[in-house]
Amino acid sequence: MTASVDIDRTIGAAAAVRHHYDVGNAFYSLWLDRSLTYSCAIREGTDDTLETAQERKLQFHLDAIRADRAHSVLDIGCGWGAILQRLAEAHRVQRSVGLTLSEEQAAFIRSRGYPDVEVRTENWLHYEPDTPFDGIISIGAFEHFARAEDSSAEKVRLYRKFFSRCHSWLNKDGVLSLQTIAYANMSRENASPFIQQEIFPEADLPTLTEITAAAEGIFEIQSVTNGRLDYAWTCEQWARRLRLHRDEAVHVVGPDVVARYERYLKLSALGFRMGKICLFRIILHPFRGKYFDRRGVQAG
Repeated sequence: MTASVDIDRTIGAAAAVRHHYDVGNAFYSLWLDRSLTYSCAIREGTDDTLETAQERKLQFHLDAIRADRAHSVLDIGCGWGAILQRLAEAHRVQRSVGLTLSEEQAAFIRSRGYPDVEVRTENWLHYEPDTPFDGIISIGAFEHFARAEDSSAEKVRLYRKFFSRCHSWLNKDGVLSLQTIAYANMSRENASPFIQQEIFPEADLPTLTEITAAAEGIFEIQSVTNGRLDYAWTCEQWARRLRLHRDEAVHVVGPDVVARYERYLKLSALGFRMGKICLFRIILHPFRGKYFDRRGVQAG
């Protein structure tokens, strides 16, 4: 039963990702920064540009996994390849693998010809690497793993499977750097139906409790930071840039899609500012040997 559920989930996740991310590279390039980074930036001052803040975020995750001395890195949910580019060009990593469910994103990365980079249109549920990695980065993918109809127990089961697989893919000194939106002072019952149905179908956010329960005994959480105000600012920057290029965007994708994204960015910024949703950056180190759940039962 669990296997068939996960197959259905994989099909649904792929369709949902294509619904959102395959709107077109030309559309996203109008309002994202030059690196096409579609996730929360790290803002440190009023003089920050979106490009500067996004570069700081990318470097945060690269530093977390010690990319300067890594030989192999996996990027789960690699987007348009900003992390992969830096692994190849700045850190000279010998083997970098990116997983995405978007054919548009995968084609874009392949067209760049980054050295020692492989991009795969494959779900993490099915990925089987030949050799382990020194580090794993996952930015903005975790919130797509669960579905709105999943119980909290089912979400924890799925997240625990993710952590278990990441654990098995890492070398003994490896690091997982995870970034995800999460529910804060809001339940999923109060989440915006518009965003759930029109923007991110087949997806549901985690809570911090669900994340920590799923990681228990598998990974040691080294640090957790909440960048919700960073994300409010990032969404506001994206909305401003989309307004500046609205005519071009309408020409590329039509007025309905543009209006949908304008509404989504406005609602998201408001949700982060109000504390209804938040943004976690979590650095995790794998426990070695057998790991156990909270009842002391071996779990992997």
